[in-house]
Amino acid sequence: MPLHQISRFRFVNGYLVEEDDGLTLVDTLLPRSEGRVLAAAAALGQPIRRIALTHAHQDHIGSLDALAAALPDVEVLISARDARLLAGDKSIDPDEPQTKLRGGITGAQTRPTRTVAAGDRIGSLEVHASPGHTPGHLAFFDPRDRALYAGDSWSTFGGVATGAKSARCPLPAMVTWHKPTALASARSVRALDPAFLATGHGKVVADPGAAMDRALARGA
Repeated sequence: MPLHQISRFRFVNGYLVEEDDGLTLVDTLLPRSEGRVLAAAAALGQPIRRIALTHAHQDHIGSLDALAAALPDVEVLISARDARLLAGDKSIDPDEPQTKLRGGITGAQTRPTRTVAAGDRIGSLEVHASPGHTPGHLAFFDPRDRALYAGDSWSTFGGVATGAKSARCPLPAMVTWHKPTALASARSVRALDPAFLATGHGKVVADPGAAMDRALARGA
């Protein structure tokens, strides 16, 4: 199975995804997580070739600068919209919901080597737009094992829930930028019919479809 979860405090997740040429790291966890990430890659015996960021909140980009320094040839990928957040630009576009951005948007010194959008591929991963939690949030889908790397468009901490309304834990919903958009995005990526739901917060859930449908039915 290509999916390997890395966690901090059993709450904040990143993922190493095996590819023919090495590893893709999905999100970089909290600051000072680089040692844990590099050790996990070493245990797999493969180099990290690329870093794919679902969005620019600090708990997802916290170790980006340290990892980019340790891996000078690594590719860094994020949506064009959240690349602005990564650079510290918190402005809202005129055609976007005029809701204040929430969550830790501390930015990073590292700039993306390229930006990606829906329809692109990152190794084996399909890129899917899933805005709402942040304006440029992305999800990644691996057709090989049908794993959905959902970032904070979904959460599994305390139960399966969308980024619009978490279950037992109020995060990530309390830092979601625009909940109606987040709910629509959760519905969109559910249509991919994932076999595994790998989120930014909580355990990886196998066969998540029924639980995702229940969450959507209650608007959560």
